[in-house]
Amino acid sequence: MAAPSSLNSLNPQQQAAVLHCDGPLLVLAGAGSGKTRVIVEKIAHLVSSGRYPARRIAAITFTNKSAKEMRERVARRIRGDGAEGLTVCTFHALGLRMLQIDHAKVGLRRGFSVFDSDDCMAQFRDLMPGAKPDAVQAMAGLVSRAKNGGLSPEEAKAAARSTRELEAAALYARYQARLEAFNAVDFDDLIRLPVQLLETDEDARLGWRERIGYLLVDECQDTNDAQYRLLKALAGPAGNFTCVGDDDQSIYAWRGANPENLSQLGQDYPDLRVVKLEQNYRCSNRVLRAANALIANNPHEHPKTLWSAQPDGERIRVWECRDAAHEAERVAAEIDFLHTAKQIPWSDFCVLFRSNFQSRALEKALQMIRVPYHLSGGTAFLERAEVKDALSWLRLVANPDDDAAFLRAVQSPRREVGATTLARLAELARHAGMPMARAIESISLLKQLPARAANALGGFADILRGLRADAARLPAADLVRALNERSGLLAALQAQCRNEAQFAMRRGNLDELAEWFEGPRGAGGAGELAAQLALLTHADRDEGGNQVRLMSMHAAKGLEFRCVFVIGVAEGTLPHEASIDEGSLDEERRLLYVGITRAKERLWLSYPREAQKWGSRLRLEPSRFLDELPAAELQRDGADPAADAERKQERASAGFAAIQALLND
Repeated sequence: MAAPSSLNSLNPQQQAAVLHCDGPLLVLAGAGSGKTRVIVEKIAHLVSSGRYPARRIAAITFTNKSAKEMRERVARRIRGDGAEGLTVCTFHALGLRMLQIDHAKVGLRRGFSVFDSDDCMAQFRDLMPGAKPDAVQAMAGLVSRAKNGGLSPEEAKAAARSTRELEAAALYARYQARLEAFNAVDFDDLIRLPVQLLETDEDARLGWRERIGYLLVDECQDTNDAQYRLLKALAGPAGNFTCVGDDDQSIYAWRGANPENLSQLGQDYPDLRVVKLEQNYRCSNRVLRAANALIANNPHEHPKTLWSAQPDGERIRVWECRDAAHEAERVAAEIDFLHTAKQIPWSDFCVLFRSNFQSRALEKALQMIRVPYHLSGGTAFLERAEVKDALSWLRLVANPDDDAAFLRAVQSPRREVGATTLARLAELARHAGMPMARAIESISLLKQLPARAANALGGFADILRGLRADAARLPAADLVRALNERSGLLAALQAQCRNEAQFAMRRGNLDELAEWFEGPRGAGGAGELAAQLALLTHADRDEGGNQVRLMSMHAAKGLEFRCVFVIGVAEGTLPHEASIDEGSLDEERRLLYVGITRAKERLWLSYPREAQKWGSRLRLEPSRFLDELPAAELQRDGADPAADAERKQERASAGFAAIQALLND
């Protein structure tokens, strides 16, 4: 059951959003306005009021991390088994669930595979022999764009406006046929196929609307066209949904997001109610006044003005630096000073940048003065080689038709089967009309291969048979552990590692993978879980501990820090050169807005005067966005000599105190 209502602790706008349960609702939630709390309270209210049982409520997020956080908060909010059956997941995870239930209706067989980006690119390379990597990437991007628009190969062909798009549509058709042969889908299909199902099959549509009586969608401004169509198809004409979003934080157009979907809601649902959350619980008022002034330069259908009950706080520092190296040194020195003089933990600092290359100078400057840092965007857990190897085996155990998994598993670890033999095997399998994993069960086919390779493949088939038998009786986690041993992965890993410490670390990754399948996660069997894991972007990725965080502004959305530095606020960098050329500055402005609103207490904006490019030094201009910020909220270098002198004296005193402390030790 839901705990006693905590509506009284919500502000009036938050209460209004929670209590509106009949018909469509758009919650325009400004940065730091408590949107996750509103969603959690709304779920609790829907359950406690008896309007919907938890099993008929679905909350959709954009990241696994957000879904995990929301599940945990709901579990704390709703007591006992009141939340049992509640769906909190990403769009792709919901799509996967729909396909696992209705696979036959979209032409899939039970146990289908989900191809990851590497698997997909391997198919595109094979379908485009001789093409350069950039060309393959570009065509794969066009196919993905068509899928994200909810288009079938035939619809993509009809919509093509150029020779290149026609070529992409033809490639899309061949690629999709290849996926069908493998009984596989890619990430884009996890949305496209459910949309196709709901829009063309009335029984399926009514069935899913019965399953999901109330829909909540977080970060609605980040939906692409296919995701929006899925939302509409599930919600139906009644429109019992709550969409939460912020048009000012729409920064993912480059990956297909369509911020116009927020406006489209009003057209598709004329009785749409709009509630604005404008009270910010994160930032100082000074930071909010600057953010409001900046974003006011963008067009708005529903303008918002963020405000806070927090004090004004310090003025925003604007630094002009000689070059990127000088900028990085100033940032590093300021962090080191504040950590020492103000006892601010390292993890309360974050440095944001527009492009990843900007981190290099920062890393060097922080290393020089031994400031610990964590650069976000390292190799994700599920991208580690040994983990991907184990998952390919698991996929193959669950789905013998998965040729992509076969090709990785049969070479992990390496056995006496080379590329020439595999190409010959693929040809034989194709002529026999069977997947490669089933072809190696055929003695007559194996006889057509070199004896040593045939023996190796026969041994591989024996291991697979044993693991499939295990899959029928073992819990999923134990199956993964057995697989790691019997496949030879662990032995090969040990042989590769230089020392025991390295082996222990990499073996730990395989042990951790097995743990993913423990408990309720493993209830659906290893095959379904392998598909689920293909969706993960490592929700448990290292968060950095007590270290300064370095990250792109795109990666920072949803996070907050006491002290934030935004570097490289110069023309050509922020706004990016391409957006200036294209005259598309609105998203770049939104990007800086996101960066500014990460700061809880202190904010620095800096830019270099010069940059090195193609062997020569270029003069840079400060970003036009700096002129859009209210001068009263800023403290520029040299503009306030008294404040600068005070700051210099503070640092000198801190330096003297540090020397004294050393002498007294």
